[in-house]
Amino acid sequence: MHVKYCTQCGSKTAQLIPEGDQKLRHVCTQCETVHYLNPKIITGCLVEHEDKILLCRRAIEPQSGKWTLPAGFMENNETCIQGAIRETREEANAEVRELQLYSVYDIPHISQVYMIYRARLNSLNFSPGIESTDVQLFEKADIPWQQLAFSVIRETLISYYKDRQSEQYRLHTGVITPEMKSLLKVRPEGI
Repeated sequence: MHVKYCTQCGSKTAQLIPEGDQKLRHVCTQCETVHYLNPKIITGCLVEHEDKILLCRRAIEPQSGKWTLPAGFMENNETCIQGAIRETREEANAEVRELQLYSVYDIPHISQVYMIYRARLNSLNFSPGIESTDVQLFEKADIPWQQLAFSVIRETLISYYKDRQSEQYRLHTGVITPEMKSLLKVRPEGI
């Protein structure tokens, strides 16, 4: 990603290492404003109802037509939980409660951080939102592993089903690498 023009004065930027820094940054050639490019936070919910979880079929790229948990980019001026509730409402027209942070995954090669909350479904009144073509509750045996949109969703679901076997849910953290994408088409062992 490249910042060509300063958001403060409109002048061109150049890649420089600002004094006291160690990384190349986009710096305004006129007013010397430093423009930092930071990771994006994606927040969402692993929505539970009885023995099922809620998945959305994506209507947009990337991965249009594939299944995912309701999640998306955080907005300014909202908390992670508020973002997770909003994204679940936007993608699945679903209302949730009892949110607990469940997984935090770094995806450094695309500068993203995923924060997924376990949540309970308030009612069976849900339907596809503007970014979804379908929304369904899935039992464990019916999870469409070959049709999951993102490696981070796969890793979250694997952790969830392992925790569910022991009935001990813990916070999961990790790093998602580009190599993990090839695992999306394989049904995980023991799940």
